[in-house]
Amino acid sequence: MNVEHGDLINYFSNVSYKVMGVHHHTKGAGCSHTQMSAPFPVFVFPLAGKARFSFNGTPYILSLGTVVHGGANMTLDKLVLGKSRWEYIIVFYEAVTPEPDNMRMGDMHFELSTGNSPRLTELLWRLWRAYAHPDTLSVLRSDMLFRCVLEEMFVCSGGRMSGDAKELFDQVSLYIQEHYTDQLSVRDMAERYGVNENRLFYIFSKYTGAGPGEYLTAYRLNRARDMLITSDANVSEIACSTGYTDPLYFSRMFRKRFGASPSAIRERFRKDSGCRSLYRTTG
Repeated sequence: MNVEHGDLINYFSNVSYKVMGVHHHTKGAGCSHTQMSAPFPVFVFPLAGKARFSFNGTPYILSLGTVVHGGANMTLDKLVLGKSRWEYIIVFYEAVTPEPDNMRMGDMHFELSTGNSPRLTELLWRLWRAYAHPDTLSVLRSDMLFRCVLEEMFVCSGGRMSGDAKELFDQVSLYIQEHYTDQLSVRDMAERYGVNENRLFYIFSKYTGAGPGEYLTAYRLNRARDMLITSDANVSEIACSTGYTDPLYFSRMFRKRFGASPSAIRERFRKDSGCRSLYRTTG
């Protein structure tokens, strides 16, 4: 889910809310679990390790420097990734004044990139201790500390959003250009760079007008067209060398993009240029 940073700040500035629970958890490598999320919206703050949380089927990769918000009463699939333990703090909260119609947090899931903020981590531990060891001021103290956590979270994420988006696009697009012959998937690329697929789609749409899958397909087919007009490799060889294991599927995708079959494009170029390819492959 894509949510504007400014809209989130406006929401938490104008809606009153209270803390409903603060919990610290540690899970071992490979641990997985499926459940319904709590009846309250929740923020998940990673402390160590890496995990994948999927809210209503949308996966988010969590590690230190990323915060994920989940809605209430959603299907939640959790999986610890890698070989390290997964440690995190979760904060449940509830709005106590009316929410805007277009910003009902119980229906929303999204992620924020905060970077590694020692202050945010310190505030989270203070919030957990205040909630875990109640006294006469614990409710007031918890709500106050949660506001401090949110402020630090928004300050950190706001400073990273625009620069991070361009940096991520540059990294993933370069990876595609260097590995387009491999069997790539959008999910694999999202996991490699620690973001969810929706975030990756949003960033590629912002900079190219197309999703990462479409960008990969276009790059492969453009390289295939170049090979058709600069080599004598057959269609099957070109398909394989541009990441397609099925030559028939490759030909269909090629025709869809260029309006003609690979063989027709090659013949058209040779006819227009008046000569055969300047380059030949050796077998």
